[in-house]
Amino acid sequence: MNSKIIVKNSDFSFNNNLTSNYELPFSEHIEELRQRIFHLFWIILFLTCIAFFDVKFLVKILELPVNDVKFFQLSPGEYFISTVKISFYTGLLFGSPFAIGQLLLFLLPGLTEKEKKIILPLLIGSLILFGLGLLFSYYALIPAALNFFLNYSDQVIEPFWSFNQYFEFILVLFYSTGLAFQIPIVQILLGLLNIVSAKQMLSVWRYIILVSTIIGAVLTPSTDPLTQLLLALAILLLYFSGAGILFLIKK
Repeated sequence: MNSKIIVKNSDFSFNNNLTSNYELPFSEHIEELRQRIFHLFWIILFLTCIAFFDVKFLVKILELPVNDVKFFQLSPGEYFISTVKISFYTGLLFGSPFAIGQLLLFLLPGLTEKEKKIILPLLIGSLILFGLGLLFSYYALIPAALNFFLNYSDQVIEPFWSFNQYFEFILVLFYSTGLAFQIPIVQILLGLLNIVSAKQMLSVWRYIILVSTIIGAVLTPSTDPLTQLLLALAILLLYFSGAGILFLIKK
């Protein structure tokens, strides 16, 4: 009987030693995080440089949503600064999958199997939704907003636009729409944390219509009602989709 106790104690001590050997101290976690951020920085810098070498192609893509408009620069270096911004945000956009990958590699060793099943789909879903938000902004919101302004000033003012201000206008729409498309991810997180249930989300649909209208007005840099309406409808669709997905997960 005593021998059995000794064996169990020795096994227990062996397991403790094995666990302690695989547990990294806090300083090593910080060092690992620093290295991953460092690698991500060089990846984004590399992608930015590649985008800068063919930035004229990107400029033409950004100019596609609007027709019959001549762009100008207010100062000699305005267009150059705009191309640097375009290259950087392009590198940041295409570097986001690498950022998600580095984050996953950093978090995975400390997650349980149940947490892995939740975190992985949410991070990947967040990246996909952000990309869908950019596409929705490029093909729906931006043309609607620009055509509204062109038609409003038609036969009165000749459309000459500053390219830098035009790019900043598009940039705000891109990122505001991309962030708005994260609504289902936030809903699922709140539901999994048992803060709000899917039924509670659906029960306040009247307030959601009002809030989506306000968010659509705040996030869009233009004042035209068509762009705000399109974004508000997209937010409503995303909200009810998030509530439906949460209901299926919890079922």
